[in-house]
Amino acid sequence: MSGSRLRLEGKTVYVGNGSGHPDAGAASVVFVHGAGMDHTVWALPARHFARRGLRVAAVDLPGHGRSEGPAFDSINAMSDWLAAVLAALDIDRAAIVGHSMGSLVAYRFAMSQPDRCRALALLGTSAPMPVTGPLMNAARDNHHAAFDMANTWSHSTGTLGANANPGIWMLGAGERLLERSRPGVFHADLTACNGFDAGGGGRIGSPCLVIVGDDDLMTPARAGLDVASTLADATIVRLPGCGHAMLNERPNEVLDALIPIVTDA
Repeated sequence: MSGSRLRLEGKTVYVGNGSGHPDAGAASVVFVHGAGMDHTVWALPARHFARRGLRVAAVDLPGHGRSEGPAFDSINAMSDWLAAVLAALDIDRAAIVGHSMGSLVAYRFAMSQPDRCRALALLGTSAPMPVTGPLMNAARDNHHAAFDMANTWSHSTGTLGANANPGIWMLGAGERLLERSRPGVFHADLTACNGFDAGGGGRIGSPCLVIVGDDDLMTPARAGLDVASTLADATIVRLPGCGHAMLNERPNEVLDALIPIVTDA
C-alpha cells in the first residue's frame, strides 16, 4: 500500500492511502490499527475504498510502522494526535474505522470531535479494555512471550484449518507483525488500553457499526455488544467462529460490513 509522510511537531508521520488518487472533495475514511500493529493490517479495505474514489488515510500511530516515536500510553493522547494529523491532511470530516486499540482511539475521537466524524466503525472493541497481568508484565519486560500470548489469543481455533483466503499463514503473519514493533511500544499500547476510561466525553450521534467475533478471547463479543448498546445509531455485525484477528480471519466479511457505513454515511 502506498502512502505519504508528513511532519507533525517535528516528527515524521506515515499515512497509507490505499494506492488511490481521489478527486478533490472526495469523502474520506480513516483507519486506526490496534496494539503493536501498523497501517498494513488495513490493506484490503484501504485499497477497496481508494479504488472507489474515496480518500483513504490509514495511519501509523506514533512509534508504529513508519511513524517516528515515542509511542503514546494514553488513548486520549492518540485521539488528539489523530485530530492533528487529519487537520494537517486537510480532512475536515471522515468515517473513522478502528480495530482493537484503534477502536478506542476512534471512539474517543468521535466523542471529542463529533462534527468531524461522519460515521464510526468499531472492530473487536471493548470499553473498558482491561489487559491481563501476565500479558502486561511480559510486554513491560519486552519478552517474546507477550507476542506469543497476544497472537495466540487473537486467533480462533478455526485458523488451524482451511480458510476462504488461502496463501497466508495467519498465525505466522500476526506474530511477525508484532515482532516488528519497537521495544516498549507494545507495552505502551497495552497500558493505553488498560487505562482507557469511556466516560467524560460527548454523545456520538453519527451512524455506527460494531463488528464482533463470537470466538474473540481478547475483546469478547459481549463486550462489543455492550459498547453498541451505548450508541444511539448502531448496526451490529457478528462473525460466527471468528476471533479477535478478524481482519485476517474474515477479511471479506469485514469489508462487506464496512462498505455501507463508509460509503453511504
